[in-house]
Amino acid sequence: MIELETVLTVLTGSILPVLFTALICLLAARFLLNATTKLLGKSHLESTLVKFIKPVLKVLIYFCAILIIANSMGFNTSSIVAFASVLSAAFALAAQNALSNLFGGILMLWTKPFLVGDYIIAGDKEGAVLEIGLFNTVLNTIDNKRVTIPNDTISSTSITNCSVEGKRRVDLEITASYDSPVESVKTALLEAIAATEYTQDDPLPPFVRVKSYGESSITYLVRVWTENAHYWDVYFDLMENIKVYFDRNGVIMTYNHIIVHQGK
Repeated sequence: MIELETVLTVLTGSILPVLFTALICLLAARFLLNATTKLLGKSHLESTLVKFIKPVLKVLIYFCAILIIANSMGFNTSSIVAFASVLSAAFALAAQNALSNLFGGILMLWTKPFLVGDYIIAGDKEGAVLEIGLFNTVLNTIDNKRVTIPNDTISSTSITNCSVEGKRRVDLEITASYDSPVESVKTALLEAIAATEYTQDDPLPPFVRVKSYGESSITYLVRVWTENAHYWDVYFDLMENIKVYFDRNGVIMTYNHIIVHQGK
């Protein structure tokens, strides 16, 4: 029979210290997770980023706890770390594109160049932001199409946020004939602006000036401010009103002519 003294020696010499270490590690891990959860809850980070950080921290904390427990049991933890490193490298190599999109998403969620609901222009894509995910950003275009853009692509291109300032300027280039006096054209354009709903004088009043002289027409630059929500209303209504007030003021709009000479 095994003597009681031998059992106590085994327990006090190996099992109890391991159990004690495991208990301390688990309590410490739980404390750290609760503390980080509270800190993340008080932070101003995006909820998508918080949902990503929580499981990553959980894995790291419990991995460290396992290493400490394994070391107390006499295992060679360096081999475990080496195996985990090789496994991580293999995963990173196999998922390069996904990781690029992931880091792009984390970068955007951290720096916040735009938020859900903003209207943005990113490269050749533009629309209202529906979702900012860890791997993709989803836009809703003006013609009601849903566009999904990889975060690696959108984070590496120039981003124009049209909503962050609350107001947006409508810029138009309008051509008129050389036969129409400049003042008549400017008067017609200003009347068209005045007849367009939602235009504003703040931060600047409407701007109408000659921009350039072309081969067959003069180009006029029109600038007017409006609220972000009314940008397209102002854009299309103003385009329609310009034709109406050009006709009322006798302004000639240029277009391509084909002249046919018929011989006798």
